[in-house]
Amino acid sequence: MEAPRSTPEKDAQEAVQFDVQGEQPEGYTASSIKALEGLEAVRKRPAMYIGSIDGRGLHHLVYEIVDNSIDEALAGFCTRIDVTINKDNSITVMDNGRGIPVDIHPKFKMSALQVVMTKLHAGGKFDKNTYQVSGGLHGVGLSVVNALSKKVDVEVYRDGKKFSQQYAFGNPTTELKAEPLAKDQEKITGTQVTFWPDDTIFETLVFSYDILASRLRELAFLNKIIVITLTDKREEKEKSHLFQYPQGIKSFVAFLNENKRQIHEVIYFEKEKKASISKLQWHTMKGIRKTCFLLQTISTRLRAVRT
Repeated sequence: MEAPRSTPEKDAQEAVQFDVQGEQPEGYTASSIKALEGLEAVRKRPAMYIGSIDGRGLHHLVYEIVDNSIDEALAGFCTRIDVTINKDNSITVMDNGRGIPVDIHPKFKMSALQVVMTKLHAGGKFDKNTYQVSGGLHGVGLSVVNALSKKVDVEVYRDGKKFSQQYAFGNPTTELKAEPLAKDQEKITGTQVTFWPDDTIFETLVFSYDILASRLRELAFLNKIIVITLTDKREEKEKSHLFQYPQGIKSFVAFLNENKRQIHEVIYFEKEKKASISKLQWHTMKGIRKTCFLLQTISTRLRAVRT
């Protein structure tokens, strides 16, 4: 089921070509128009969805899954996210949210989990009653990860059961399986996703602990209600770090300005009605005045201004 690696050169060769006179090639008819089904479009043009097929795109897969867990946290249903780099360089992301729904979808006649895993633009973020705020790729995060992985294992904990299913190259390879949890575990809820990126698509399959740590640290700063852990099992001596910042964005601003002379304390704004929190601080460095402005889970660094 392996697909050939997508490269700029190959993409260019597959594009519709015109000769030097600008004439259309012969046989350009309705049959020349291709409509890609399911997740084929993602595998055909992965960079359109994750930005690139190099290391940046590889790590973006992790961000998409974690962002789904962050959405659960912002909705008030998740307090912990655990990210693990496994010995075989696969990634496991587990949260203690509500767990992806597994009942049958009324339109697609398959489990809601399979809809989320195989249908683009499918997710709870389009329902204003499910998520008031959300991030990620607008409902394509998990399906894109699935499409660009040679294998994905999903486990959902909810309703006193563990639901599991496996996928490969975007397609289910097993039926959804349900197992009852032990009596002392019946109240456990959450979702666990383990994925193995497709080596026919990505230029590298090696995840960087430091890159993931930087991203997860920032998310922990911007979401003070969450605890995030990162564990690397690839070395003989396991490496792990816990990111938790009860002061939230205030700690983030202090972290950014750690080696600079602060002019004043962090200016703090909070408005619960729209769940928006903003903090601001000026600092000086070599005659340059900089500002860092943050809004909920988004960090925007303004341009430096000489004074």
